[in-house]
Amino acid sequence: MTLDEAKSFIRTCANQMNSRYGRTVFDEWAVVSLAENKARVLVYYGPRNDDFLKNFVRDLGALRTELLGGRYGVGDFEFARYGAGTGFESFMVLGSGAYLICNNTAESMESITKNPRWLNAQVPFAELSDKVRDNPLTVSGDTQFFKKPL
Repeated sequence: MTLDEAKSFIRTCANQMNSRYGRTVFDEWAVVSLAENKARVLVYYGPRNDDFLKNFVRDLGALRTELLGGRYGVGDFEFARYGAGTGFESFMVLGSGAYLICNNTAESMESITKNPRWLNAQVPFAELSDKVRDNPLTVSGDTQFFKKPL
């Protein structure tokens, strides 16, 4: 899939998750490239436009080992059960060196999962995972910094 297609799928997923949950699940969504050991923001939506990349390593926190460990394939995802504040709550492998980062900058994952509506809100996320697995993101040409809303 192209970056524009990924953006569309992510936007749909976010809207469906929020609708099923009854409020915003993740207020920060980013597609990042970690190719060639350089973190590049390809798409960003959230409240920390200028600080997202600057704080990326710190905010990766508990997910750092999983994301950088190479054990996850395209479409696989992980949640940080105790992620809080600007620490990232989730990632999904979108393609070779490309990841979706999801975060709620105001609420912890532990708090989010206590709401019984969380179970139903996960369905669109799993469906996004299946779409990615069937058609991974490919970023062609020179990767640049994009900070565009979803």
